[in-house]
Amino acid sequence: MANTPTQPPEHYYPRPPADDEISLVDITLILVRRWKMMAGVFVVIVLLALAFALTKANSYRYVSVYHVAERHPSGDAGVGLLETPESVVAKIDNYYFDMVTSQLLEEKSLDKLGFETTAKAPENVAFLTLVSEAGEDRAELVTEYHQKLLDTVKADQDELVAKRRQTLEQQLASANESLEAAKESTSESAAELVATYTGNVVDIEEKLAYLAEGNIQRVAAQSREPVGTSKALIMALAIVLGGMLAVMAAFLAEFAGTVRKASARKD
Repeated sequence: MANTPTQPPEHYYPRPPADDEISLVDITLILVRRWKMMAGVFVVIVLLALAFALTKANSYRYVSVYHVAERHPSGDAGVGLLETPESVVAKIDNYYFDMVTSQLLEEKSLDKLGFETTAKAPENVAFLTLVSEAGEDRAELVTEYHQKLLDTVKADQDELVAKRRQTLEQQLASANESLEAAKESTSESAAELVATYTGNVVDIEEKLAYLAEGNIQRVAAQSREPVGTSKALIMALAIVLGGMLAVMAAFLAEFAGTVRKASARKD
């Protein structure tokens, strides 16, 4: 039986020569040929990072704490607040920041403070915090800025406490007058009135006893350790980035050389 020649499939396309493929040996040869360039790129990147790390000033976190004013608790709450820390923070963000910043810039003849400050109200606590990040050269300015902010907050809260105390004292005076009148009354309901007014007096006195002004607990306390990107991390990133850029530079140089040779052959 005659052998029938095998025909290639209908859609068969011969595979082109693998001229454009590159092997691990080729990659290794490229890196070996371009080792001086790679070393130069790596050293430049590391030296630039080292210069940046050495000249970079350490930044620290400065934290101030303010305990808000308290009043008689309502319901079953253990502590009542004249203002919630969230509402005080809203005042700071929307009004006090701009006001105090303008005052301090004018006093110090500065264009800007050179640091950012945030006000925060942690959940389920009766205090708020001011947080700034700045270098030690601005520690005094940060402290003065925080002090002015806290003084402004305290002055506003003291005014609220004073108004609340005045209202309660007026209520207490009225309740005492009513109590005295009830004691002197000869009506049948006098005893009931005395009990009612006595309860009112005790309640108002208790509210006065609970009323407490807000207080500044800490002003611009500096963190023990610097914050932000450390110098060690900068150098570690520079080493990694330097190695990557060195390899990329070697392959780009090899590609450019190949293109030049091809152009020369065509000419």
